[in-house]
Order: sequence, then structure tokens, then C-alpha cells
Amino acid sequence: MQQDKNMRPSLKPLGDMIAVAALAALAALAAPVQAESNVQPVPPTRSVEQANATLAKVAKERAVVHAEFAASESVCYTKFFVNHCLDQAKEKRRVALSRLRATEVEAEHFKRADSVEKRDADLAERARKDAEEEKYRATLPPKEAKVVDDTPRPAPKGGKIVDREAEHAAKVKRQEAQDAADAGKRAAAVAAFEKKQVDAQKRQEKVAKKKAESDAKRAAHEESEKKKAAAAEAAAAAASVKKP
Repeated sequence: MQQDKNMRPSLKPLGDMIAVAALAALAALAAPVQAESNVQPVPPTRSVEQANATLAKVAKERAVVHAEFAASESVCYTKFFVNHCLDQAKEKRRVALSRLRATEVEAEHFKRADSVEKRDADLAERARKDAEEEKYRATLPPKEAKVVDDTPRPAPKGGKIVDREAEHAAKVKRQEAQDAADAGKRAAAVAAFEKKQVDAQKRQEKVAKKKAESDAKRAAHEESEKKKAAAAEAAAAAASVKKP
């Protein structure tokens, strides 16, 4: 009986250790919910300059997050509850990297959409200028025909008499053929101009459609981020209500 009394005091430190471990486990379960509630929606990017600045800032902050985790990891190995400390450090790193990644994705998406819009606008502008140039060329008068000198010339001495009328008729036929060819070229130029106008209109409609799709995707992305933030806040509120 005396031996049992001597053994009872040794159970108290063990009970304290169990209580501390239980509190640490509860804190570890609550930490992710609290961390997620601090995640804010990503603000929309308004310009390429802002996107570049955001990406540079994300790169620096990501390096800081990794450095802080390495320092925290070294400290954790000096503590009694090593695994619990490491879990907290990893969760902190995960939340920070998740926030930075969301910001990075939004900035990169804006740059890609801006690049596509500028490329399509350049193509449409080039097509418009080509169409205007073709239209201007089509309005130019045809080139003047060369004046044919049909003045009779005396036949060379000792030579045959040249049939001036036949020669003149042949020149007239050649000129008529040239005029017909020029008329065909003008008609082809007009047809090409009209086709380019139609193509330019189609490209402009395509550019407008791509821009509308890009705006819709960006709006959907922002709405998704807002929903995530609202869900995180709701989870944090529910967790705080459940606490005694």
C-alpha cells in the first residue's frame, strides 16, 4: 500500500504533458482555418506596367517566404514538439505561396490578354491601310497610250515600198489589246480591294469577339476569387462560433 502512494506523484507530469500535447493538436487544427481566412481576393491589373511590377514583387516575396521557412525549420528542431512546429511553418509557407501564386496568375493573364489584343489590333490596322491603298490605286486614271508616229516616210533608196497602212493597223490592234489588258487589271484591282475590305471587317469582328471572351474570363476569375475569400471567411466565422 505504501508503494502505491509513492508512485502516484509521478503520474502528474505525464498528465500535464498529455494536456499540452492536446492543446498543441487543437491549435494545429485551428491554424489552417485562421490562415485561410486572412487570404484576400487578388485586385485586378489595369496596365502592363502594373503587371510587370507585380510579377517582380511576387518573385522577391516568394524568395522571402522560402527564407523565412528555412529559418523557422531550423528553430523547430530545437523545440520539444518538433513536428507540430514544422507543420505550422509549412502551413504558413503554403498560405503565403498560394496568395503569391494567385497574384502571379492574374498578372500573367492580363499580359497575355493585352498582347493578343495588341496583335489583333495591329493586324486590323494593317489590313485597313492596305485596303485604303488599293482603293486609291483603283481611282487613278489609266496610263496614257504612247503616241504612234504614223507620218509617211520615204522608202530607202533601192529598198521595197513599206505598207504603211498595214503597219499602222497592226499598231492600232496592239494598242487596243494593251487597253483591254489594262482594263482587266483595273477590274481585278477593284475586286481585290473589295475582298480585302470584307477580310478586314471579319478580322475586326474576330478581335472584338476575342476581347469580349477575355473580359468574360477575367470577370469569371475575379468572381471565383471573391467566392473563395467569402468561403474562407465563412469557415473562419464557423470555427470561431464552435470554440467554447
